[in-house]
Amino acid sequence: MLDKLPKFTRNLYFLGGVIFIVWMLFFDANDFYSQYQLKSKLNDLEHQRDHYLEEIEKVKKDREALLNDKLQLERFAREKYYMKKEGEEVFIIVEENE
Repeated sequence: MLDKLPKFTRNLYFLGGVIFIVWMLFFDANDFYSQYQLKSKLNDLEHQRDHYLEEIEKVKKDREALLNDKLQLERFAREKYYMKKEGEEVFIIVEENE
């Protein structure tokens, strides 16, 4: 039966190499599937990082605008925190979605 196999496949180094490659590809902790999962997780984290960096830039611009412009600060306080001047009344209109 071994005579039917090509001669190089009977070499112990070849068999050891094939066993090692199969082990590394399918059974090791760093197999193909694990590497694929780690790569996709890395891509997701990089996209999240980019998103949060953009959000940080937006917040920095808004902060600078609020610190430098009194009218913008007053508008922000009225809209976001429902603040009012003395003697004013604030009416909040809530839209109902049906």
